[in-house]
Amino acid sequence: MDEIFFSTDIEADGRIPGPNSLLSFALVAMTADKKLLGTFNANLETLPDATQEKENKAWWNTQPHAWAACRSDQEHPRAALNRCLQWVQSFDGVPIFVAAPGGFDFMWMHWYFIRFLGTSPFGLRLLDMRSFLMGQRGCAFGAAGISSLPAWMSEGLPHTHVALDDAMKQCAIFGNMLEDNRAGRAGGQNGHRESA
Repeated sequence: MDEIFFSTDIEADGRIPGPNSLLSFALVAMTADKKLLGTFNANLETLPDATQEKENKAWWNTQPHAWAACRSDQEHPRAALNRCLQWVQSFDGVPIFVAAPGGFDFMWMHWYFIRFLGTSPFGLRLLDMRSFLMGQRGCAFGAAGISSLPAWMSEGLPHTHVALDDAMKQCAIFGNMLEDNRAGRAGGQNGHRESA
């Protein structure tokens, strides 16, 4: 079966699920040849016994547009995750979770899927974009940040801290990373388009 890549971004009110809550998440489905298949996003009600971290609240106070976006049309987590599970499973392929940083976004989504549904469509299939870039470039982890890539790789998409916007930007970057990988280019460094 073909692999389907799900570029995922989450927004939360703290550092770990359980004591803190997942506020919003978005996934963008894409094939290995950069064909966009669809998007999914949801805003969640907070967990009843969780609290927002003080530092997190201070940061959100600097992002009023993103905060308003993630607090509209809230759903119970179980309902949203069930819709998401069905959406992921509607694609004919093996679902691969893609994120940057992979560990953070995957931790939240995996915890919520298991907590509310008892299963996850991704299993443990996680692709961390920074690790991918480290291997592609043959460089140290510290030199493989997504911010080190040429500007054209994000295709002009903004980073707004709105989950769907950021998942779309990340999807564009990852698609270009895959394209460069197939062509034997190291993250847009060799013989590809010039940085914008």
